[in-house]
Amino acid sequence: MTAANLSGGDGWAGGADGGAGLAGGAGLDDRVPFLARLEKADRQALLALGRELSFTPRMVLLHQHEPSSHVLFLVHGWTKVTASAANGYEALLALRGPGDIVGESAALTGRPRSATVTALEPVRAVAVEHERFKDFLGRSPAVSFALLGLTSDRTRAADRRRLQFASMSVRERFAALLLDLARMHGRRTDEGIEVSVPLSKQELAGSVGASREMVQRLLKELRSREAVSTGRRTLLIMRPDVLRRIARAERPDD
Repeated sequence: MTAANLSGGDGWAGGADGGAGLAGGAGLDDRVPFLARLEKADRQALLALGRELSFTPRMVLLHQHEPSSHVLFLVHGWTKVTASAANGYEALLALRGPGDIVGESAALTGRPRSATVTALEPVRAVAVEHERFKDFLGRSPAVSFALLGLTSDRTRAADRRRLQFASMSVRERFAALLLDLARMHGRRTDEGIEVSVPLSKQELAGSVGASREMVQRLLKELRSREAVSTGRRTLLIMRPDVLRRIARAERPDD
């Protein structure tokens, strides 16, 4: 399969032309992936510039601090974006999936990569060399504006998240995170909402600024309340109402 063949047939390929209705007349947000923001012709032309790569689960697509030579367009599968501090603490910054672009910041600034991107499941991506990508942006104002819009949306979402989390306890942040995962990556089953992206306790902890031990304690509490069920990299949310009460800072005797 060539890169050009990858531009159709995936759920994200709805674009401004394809009737996906992503914007709904009210503008896009950070959850709308980059490729879905493009016209079909632009999407096909951009992917045709690259080569297809495949990654197995837990395989690193991009390494933090390494020099960058290409951007990646995800066409299948989910990844996690993490950054490590000098003391070894690893924070989960984002989840990126089909239609998303990763590595674009380093491509545009020429700086080393600011984060590591790792496959959570089998991933297919198209790699486009920096110079080809920048030349394409120079010839395609609509694509340049789409990338600018995505960057702005991601920054705004990160600012909202920081503001929200600053006023919450770790317990409240964790409940809000699980609700976000259920909303964005949940699949309804007879037992509850199954979170479809496999995250470890350490990765969950890194997303809310907590320790792995704290997340273990919080999950134990939620299991005792029959709000969630957990297994090895599996998470089933059975009582989202309990999570919503915690995220709203319920009283201890609620």
